[in-house]
Amino acid sequence: MRILRRSFVARILARISVALVVCVSAGRADGSEKMTPLLLDMQDSPAPFMGTDGRVHLVYELWMTNFSSADILVEKVEVLGDGEVLQSLDAAAIAGRLQPAGQRESAGKLAGSVQTLLFLHVMLEPGAAMPRLLSHRITMHVNAAPPGQQEITESGGEVAVDRKPVASIGPPLRGAGYVSADSCCDASRHTRAAMPVNGHVWLAQRFAVDWEQLDAQGRIYSGDREKLESYTIFGKPVIAVADAVVASVTDGLPEQTPGKYPVNISLDQADGNSVILDLGDQRYALYAHMQRGSIQVRVGERVKMGRLIGLVGNSGNSVAPHLHFQVTDRSSSLAANGLPYEMKDFQVTGKTSGTKAFDEAEEKGTPLAITPLSSVQQSKGALPLDQLIISFAGR
Repeated sequence: MRILRRSFVARILARISVALVVCVSAGRADGSEKMTPLLLDMQDSPAPFMGTDGRVHLVYELWMTNFSSADILVEKVEVLGDGEVLQSLDAAAIAGRLQPAGQRESAGKLAGSVQTLLFLHVMLEPGAAMPRLLSHRITMHVNAAPPGQQEITESGGEVAVDRKPVASIGPPLRGAGYVSADSCCDASRHTRAAMPVNGHVWLAQRFAVDWEQLDAQGRIYSGDREKLESYTIFGKPVIAVADAVVASVTDGLPEQTPGKYPVNISLDQADGNSVILDLGDQRYALYAHMQRGSIQVRVGERVKMGRLIGLVGNSGNSVAPHLHFQVTDRSSSLAANGLPYEMKDFQVTGKTSGTKAFDEAEEKGTPLAITPLSSVQQSKGALPLDQLIISFAGR
């Protein structure tokens, strides 16, 4: 009997995997059961923050699992705030945001039996009410469903908005001409850097930024690309963004040769010479890729905002001198959840034409085309968005 029962179950599962039997009454108010071939889940509650564009942003990931044997084409995604539509994405927009697990390239569909992350970015206009609950309505074509029943709409992925105020910090550098490279939100390579560490998928770099600096001619470096001293930002002082306690220090790692991708970098050396500050309230600030021997703080030391931490370098997994900075909920650069923050006082003087132009300028040492603002934008309490030209107080 045990063998017969297993055979019966196997046959049923095989039938379901070949063609989903979709209940025609899906979505009825009578509580009837229905097949939901696309499983929706939320891992982290999004925290709203103010951006340099004057709007409130919500950045998060919707986990989507295709629990069928064939492709699912997601045709429409609606983000609902307290039941009202906040954002609607069509198939083209979805295709640029849907990332299969373990990959860094987006895909236009969910292959059978595959999990994906849909990277979402909701922007609220100034004065708009903050929703308490987010949910999602998905319209899709399910190839494994019977003919005539392949167009399905599902709702799910409910999550409460994290209403806790974000960390308020000072700048990590002083001076002018800094580029907020790969900062939040849509085009950033940091925002989509999901990594499996210690049996869990983390997005520690969700709001990370790579600070680089332009010289008077708008160049990231001038002269020999492989010389550290050619880079404008190399050796610039790195400072504490808040009164904090030093949680972690890594030093003694060599500088990498600029322009060449490092090889054989272990996970524990990816940040190079680095410091993590405990900001309190389960918030930690990471500074990575600093110069060997330049770090001026020790574990357990209390530091004041503006205190010298070290100097910008090119250690660890780095192709050019820069300061990698992020805020997380744990004292780890990888096994942590990336958190937004708001910087207290800085100026936005211009913006680049995008990541592609920035990468080209970094590779060739050519001036980076900048669109200056008609007037300098003074920001007090905002997260610097991607590809802006920023000035911090002091020298």
